[in-house]
Amino acid sequence: QVRLVDSGGGLVQAGGSLTLSCAASGRTFSSSAMGWFRQAPGKEREFVAAISASGGITYYTDSVKGRFTISRDIAKNTVYLRMNSLKPEDTAVYYCAATTYGGSSRWLLSRPGTYGDWGQGTQVTVSS
Repeated sequence: QVRLVDSGGGLVQAGGSLTLSCAASGRTFSSSAMGWFRQAPGKEREFVAAISASGGITYYTDSVKGRFTISRDIAKNTVYLRMNSLKPEDTAVYYCAATTYGGSSRWLLSRPGTYGDWGQGTQVTVSS
């Protein structure tokens, strides 16, 4: 099991930037692919980005491509989500998640069911 602690959310104006962090402890972090998901009020949790265990492969949902960047620092056991050019529609609770899946299937890494460990979530609010 991996314990995940999300942080870095806040209130920002449209066009602004935020960097979310997810600190991991427990199972070897370097062997876990990681993902970021978000959930807006009244909506289902949706995939935002994922990064392979090695960090060499990343995936993004279309609506954030070119604006968000997922990265990981294995030495610090931390995964990041840098969010630029934020829009009001990015407003949601953001969750990081870890999976023991060692492959690189975008389909699997974009599914919440692939992930067994979740952070507590951090609120991101983008004002217009």
